[in-house]
Amino acid sequence: MSQSPSPDFAATWNRLAQKVAGQHWPAPALYVVATPIGNLGDLSLRAWQALTQCDVIAAEDTRASRTLLDAWGISTPLMAAHRHNEAGAAQAILQRLEQGERVGLVSDAGAPAVSDPGARIVRVVRDAGHPVVAIPGASAVITALMASGATSDENPAFVFAGFTPAKSAARQKWLKQWAAVPAPVVMFESPHRLAAALKDLLAVCGPERTLTVARELTKRFEEVATLRLGEAEQWLNEDAHREQGELVLIVHEQVVAQSGDGPDAAALDLLDALLEVASVRDAARVAAKVTGLPRDVLYAAALERGR
Repeated sequence: MSQSPSPDFAATWNRLAQKVAGQHWPAPALYVVATPIGNLGDLSLRAWQALTQCDVIAAEDTRASRTLLDAWGISTPLMAAHRHNEAGAAQAILQRLEQGERVGLVSDAGAPAVSDPGARIVRVVRDAGHPVVAIPGASAVITALMASGATSDENPAFVFAGFTPAKSAARQKWLKQWAAVPAPVVMFESPHRLAAALKDLLAVCGPERTLTVARELTKRFEEVATLRLGEAEQWLNEDAHREQGELVLIVHEQVVAQSGDGPDAAALDLLDALLEVASVRDAARVAAKVTGLPRDVLYAAALERGR
């Protein structure tokens, strides 16, 4: 049974809203505002105030953004700013800023200008000398990492690779480069390509590599599964719904066992990837740090493979 907010909740909300509204809201300025990735409740109080204070909101999809704004009682007018009109939208935004206005910038979900349109607008506004105010909030990348345990305070490094390529050959080449990075790799995948991507990951990384699949984050049917790549196909086939919704994949850092007999297959794959962008000496140095194997052994292997 649902319950109405208590009087204490309403009083607290109003008090906080007044405090945030009384903060400094520079004008002119571009407000780059993160929006929920699925759960309407994840819009921050500061984001709500920013979007209310703006004179116009530049949105990736005005229809999707209007649904969010209506839910929060925000009546600020919208203008389109997507990847197909970003250059023109940037100039229109500049004109508004020159008139002293506040302009909001939002994407369909999450943070604008991060794997979403908006970066060109931010650069144009900054180059013109206008302030850019980032309002942080929901992020599919950070949410997936929080739920996966792939990082730690001792080793907090990770990389975000964006969407995987659409074709298998290009995807395998791409995955080989990213999978060699000595840190967890976060990537996005489309639902209809998930099965193919899992097969390519298995071919590139092997059955023992750890993978986290996070789907429908912050939504009702959210699911986060961490498993060996060798188990991924079975996991996918157990429920047809797993090929639906928004997906984040995290390839966990490769654990390479030390060996006195020379580099194993994983270490050699790492060397091959490093040799594409580094000298033999640098490739051996980085591989030694990642694997714990002797640098001279790796140098000899890199020299042989670099010929």
